[in-house]
Amino acid sequence: QVQLVESGGGAVQAGGSLSLSCAASGPIGSFNVMGWYRQAPGKQRTLVADINTSGNTNYADSVKGRVTISRANAKNTVVLQMNSLKPEDTAVYYCNIKDPRPFGFSVWGQGTQVTVSS
Repeated sequence: QVQLVESGGGAVQAGGSLSLSCAASGPIGSFNVMGWYRQAPGKQRTLVADINTSGNTNYADSVKGRVTISRANAKNTVVLQMNSLKPEDTAVYYCNIKDPRPFGFSVWGQGTQVTVSS
């Protein structure tokens, strides 16, 4: 089965940087999308950024210019580099890997807390 292991996160002051890493294992196939989502208390889980095996990326408007997502396909790993962090970036961040085709799989990581203080 597909599994995800997340690392990174923590607490930082506004303007600081953090890096989140996620490694996938198991039958993930030759084409998939890996990404990071976040969920703040009382709010829905929303996309931060994702990247497919071809290197195509998507970013939420709220993080464009501050966040970069990258992946190492050989290692089935994705890294989210977050700079110029703001208090509103505070949330639990979840890694996701999915096969975007109909009936494809979707697996979530356990989540990691990011706290940005002003």
